[in-house]
Amino acid sequence: MLYRSLGATALVVSEIGFGCASYWGKPQFAEREAIGLVHQAIEAGVTFFDTGASYARGEAEPRLGRALKGRDASRLVIASKAGTRHVGGGRIVRDMSPAGVVASAEASLQRLGLDVLPLLQLHGPAISELDEPLLAALEGLRARGMVRALGVNSFDPAVIEHVLGLAAFDVVMVDYNILRPERAGLVARAAAAGKGVLAGMALGMGHAQFQVLKLRGPQDLWYAARGLGRHREEMRRGARVARLLNVPGMTPAQAALAYVLDDANVACAVVGTTRPGHLAQNVAASGMSLPASVRSATDEALQI
Repeated sequence: MLYRSLGATALVVSEIGFGCASYWGKPQFAEREAIGLVHQAIEAGVTFFDTGASYARGEAEPRLGRALKGRDASRLVIASKAGTRHVGGGRIVRDMSPAGVVASAEASLQRLGLDVLPLLQLHGPAISELDEPLLAALEGLRARGMVRALGVNSFDPAVIEHVLGLAAFDVVMVDYNILRPERAGLVARAAAAGKGVLAGMALGMGHAQFQVLKLRGPQDLWYAARGLGRHREEMRRGARVARLLNVPGMTPAQAALAYVLDDANVACAVVGTTRPGHLAQNVAASGMSLPASVRSATDEALQI
């Protein structure tokens, strides 16, 4: 595993990060298997783990906390998110109020079993919500020693562009992957502004490799339903590049991750999985490089 600095923060993260969300956090996915994946990732050198208060109907954070119990987390960069939370019955509510964000951070620390949260990100804020009272509340969390770094997770380029001008934030997480090459310019501007960059959805949710249509278990049905219901554009783009990812010496997933990590402005590519074999392949992508001809071909296929 190779490691990169997270912008101007003092944090260093593994090139491959583990996403603790979605099906991984759901009760129908056996906890023993979910925790085993976290331990496998740590043993493989993964140091960045990403979760959120609202993920998996609120089950992801406490599950990650149980996975970390008894483990030395001093080298780990645990990131969580505030601004959305699960309130029962499958309902997610937004609360970007200063009091709501502070309460969310305090609850995240308790659920994760941590004294300090290395990174707290706002989960999909609107530009209008990034006002002085909220920024002051976030700085207050840092002053109290509850969080080390602050960030914003948004797949809206306009929001990220606005965040680049806000000194309070150290990190941005964007939807940068082989299906979203147009994000490269935004990523470069973020790095130039001194922000650490995390690539969320680094595998394009598997759409670039048509993984979402390979049904081998209940989790595959769940991801397929989500893809067909909410991510048809990613599926359409994936159909245009899938054949180009048959690169000698790489799996299609490794080729897709290499695309992201070839960008020196990216600190970490965050991916989730529910299978040990997939995790091992993802980890092995650290240090791989995609041939320039393949990168050009995929960009051309998407008319970028």
